[in-house]
Formats: sequence, structure tokens, C-alpha cells
Amino acid sequence: MKVVIITGGGSGIGAATAQKLLARGDCVLIAGRDSAKLNALADAQKASPGAISCCPADVSKPEDAMRIINSALQWKGRIDAVINCAGLAPMVPTSELTPEQWRQIIDTNLSSVFYMTRAVWPVFQKQFAALKDSGQPLEDVGVIINLSSQAARDPFAGLGAYGAAKAGINLLTRATAREGREIGVRVIAIAPGAVDTVMFRSLPVAPKVPARDILNPSSVADTIVAAIDGALRHASGEAIYIHRNCF
Repeated sequence: MKVVIITGGGSGIGAATAQKLLARGDCVLIAGRDSAKLNALADAQKASPGAISCCPADVSKPEDAMRIINSALQWKGRIDAVINCAGLAPMVPTSELTPEQWRQIIDTNLSSVFYMTRAVWPVFQKQFAALKDSGQPLEDVGVIINLSSQAARDPFAGLGAYGAAKAGINLLTRATAREGREIGVRVIAIAPGAVDTVMFRSLPVAPKVPARDILNPSSVADTIVAAIDGALRHASGEAIYIHRNCF
């Protein structure tokens, strides 16, 4: 049984991942700005009493990231994985993007990953020290999964800021994976193409994308779960791009 935090956990990929983890017996803390969505997901998990907790929070704020980590520790006493799914993708040409919009996009998509990583890192360090003292295996002390995007290398017009944030996630993933190697922490970015979520469907370009090219959130969640479990152990530091169809 793992204790997993999911930001952006009230809908889309975050919610799909939470449901898969709960179904197999993990404990999941879901965080997000919309408390109604969080509570609705928790209420729907009748078969998993006590296995899901909600933490309304805005992960673009460092103090909220710290509060999420502390809530998980108070709830279960440890953290095995953090999945950073929170995202924001307004479609605005770069020439029309305001500084305020830029900051909001960068803070929600990229800064939030930094804040969550920074907040959970001391927890992983303590868990590593405890395992080392006990003589137990030192692998998989903790896992961080960062949701990137195909936009990191090929964004739709109008998603330049979003793509820049996701490219930043890929580099941050590589850097933190190297830093985490010595304490048994793996960090992987999952970069899907178009996914059938409310955020994607709200984009003006969404109706032009063929249905055959759109991923189901459940498919992305399967890859995230595989990354947590270690099936992608040797991909720590990498951004893994997934698509509905091959090129």
C-alpha cells in the first residue's frame, strides 16, 4: 500500500489516476483549487473508506504546497509518491499574452512542480535515512511524477507559454532525478499528446483534432501508475511521450 499525493486531483488525468490507485488499495490525497470536485470524487469512492483525503489548495503558492505535504504526513505518516497534475492552458498568442497571464501559466504549470518537489524533498530524505539505518533496501524511497505535454516540443499556436512551462518541467525532472539518485528518489515526466479532458476540450483548436488522436485520461493514468510501480525504473530523469497513434 502506497501513500500518494495528486495535485490537480479533482478531474481529468489526476482524477483518473486517483481512481486507479484507490482500486488497487493505495491511499490517495487529492489536492486542487475546486473543493467541490475533490469532495465529489471522494464521495464516489464508497469502496475505499479512509483511503482518500481531500486538501483544497492552490499549488501555485508555495505555502499551499507545504500544507499539502503536511496534510499527507498528518494523515498517514509517510509519502511514497507525488504526482503533479495541476495545469492551466489558456490559448493566447504570445503577442497578446499579458504579463499577468504569463505568470499565472508559469506558476500553475511549472512553479507548482518546483514548490511540491521542494516541500516533499525533506520527507524523502528522512525516509531514506530511516531505511538506511534499518538495513532495508534503499530503492524507491520516493517517486515524483510530473505531468508534461507534447506541447513541450510541438505546441499548438497560442500555447507558447504553456509549452515553455512544460519544457521547463522536463528539464527540472532531469535535474531532480540526478539529485534524487543518492537517496532512492525517482523522478519521471509523462508527456501525453491531446487528452480528453475539460481543459483540452476548452481549447478553440480541440474540435479540429481527430478523435483517433485523442487519448483517454485512463490511458495516461496507466502510464503514471507504471512509473510509480517501477516498471519505468530506468527512465528516471526522462520525459516519456505517449500518443494515441504512432506517427
